[in-house]
Amino acid sequence: MTETAQINETESQNANLPTHVAKTRIGYGKKATYEQIGVAWQNDDGSFYIKLYGTQVVSSFSLYNLKPKDEQHS
Repeated sequence: MTETAQINETESQNANLPTHVAKTRIGYGKKATYEQIGVAWQNDDGSFYIKLYGTQVVSSFSLYNLKPKDEQHS
């Protein structure tokens, strides 16, 4: 495999990964926790495509930028 093909394959794989995670808050104050309920991708026009897990009905949720894998462990 050529270097260019490897770069294109890596870029293609990264292009399909979600850019945000959807979470909902459970509880209030300092005891509140956040549950991940889905993921989202930012479109070229700035809008979002959001894919929620399961069939839950959620009245509100927040989107957070996903950190690259190398930053998640620090």
